Amino acid sequence: MKFSIQRTSFIKYLNDVQRAISSKTTIDILTGLKMDLSKDALTLTGSNSDISIETIISIADDNAALQIEQEGAVVLPARFFSEIVKKLPEQTMTIEINERFQATITSGSAEFTINGLNAEEYPHLPEIDSKDQLTVPGDILKQVISQTVIAVSNQESRPILTGIHLVIKNGELLAVATDAHRLSQRIIKLSGADDAVYDVIIPGKSLSELSKMISDSDENIEIQISENQALFILGNTSFYTRLLEGKYPDTERLIPKVSEITVDFNAVELLQSIERASLLSHEGRNNVVKLAINPSAQSVVLSGNTPEVGNVEEELHFKNLEGSELEISFNPDYMKDALRSFGQSEITIAFTQPLRPFTIVPTEDKDNFVQLITPVRTF
Repeated sequence: MKFSIQRTSFIKYLNDVQRAISSKTTIDILTGLKMDLSKDALTLTGSNSDISIETIISIADDNAALQIEQEGAVVLPARFFSEIVKKLPEQTMTIEINERFQATITSGSAEFTINGLNAEEYPHLPEIDSKDQLTVPGDILKQVISQTVIAVSNQESRPILTGIHLVIKNGELLAVATDAHRLSQRIIKLSGADDAVYDVIIPGKSLSELSKMISDSDENIEIQISENQALFILGNTSFYTRLLEGKYPDTERLIPKVSEITVDFNAVELLQSIERASLLSHEGRNNVVKLAINPSAQSVVLSGNTPEVGNVEEELHFKNLEGSELEISFNPDYMKDALRSFGQSEITIAFTQPLRPFTIVPTEDKDNFVQLITPVRTF
């Protein structure tokens, strides 16, 4: 096996595949990077217990300038190999593998030799037997992930909540996540999904890694789903993730259908106010801020009292306020995460009672995106 390639282009592909390679695995060969060289492409593969990533570098890729001398396959120790490649002196590098799976890596006057493994011992990637070809614009999928992954639980005591629940039906994709303290739900239209019906739970960590790989040039991403795996295809890269087993809680009943009080804010302005209030709340034992709403006086006051440090109070600027009086306390970090997901939008916050969850939606699109936060009892 022997080939030469442009180093900077190779590193870009290598970085994507390395997202799936972990040094903490009980299967030694999975700490390695698999390279498979055919007559017209170099395929890189990385895998762990949750995700597998495969990317194909074609000889037609002008940036990579891949030149193939001899076909073959090998698994190289990913960490060492990556560090070597990134430190090589020239723009071009040549890799040659002998019959004992030793790799000789040369670039300019530098030459490394590292020991590899037989690629035939590397586990096969999952086979996805899907009848549906679902597609979603890359920027939309990236946005959906960022808006929902914030509510994923990191507590392994309830593993089902460490995932994002995806429901596909009637040509729509519904994504929802909750950690039992907050919830995020987004609905988007899907191409080619009119008859498709799926109900799956994908680990939040998997989708976070996928999101980092989606670039502005990824116009459409293809999604395929099987019984225990999902596959996302981004150009020449395939991203496989296992699915979580079990039934996701019925989250629809958690979202209030009616409200007693509504307030319209600019998301950025409110976020800045919450950030100021949390400067002190973070120093306290319970990290809580309070919102006092008075429709008759047309005032909304944000406050925080941290006996160990001091207190803060700010009269908030809002666009519209309707309903009755209310005082409600909540974790400012949950609120900051939620508000960031709305970007520059105008938002409507709807309250029912001091100890009932409240919702945040875009003022212009109240049906397709909602963040929900559970208040904190302070008495």
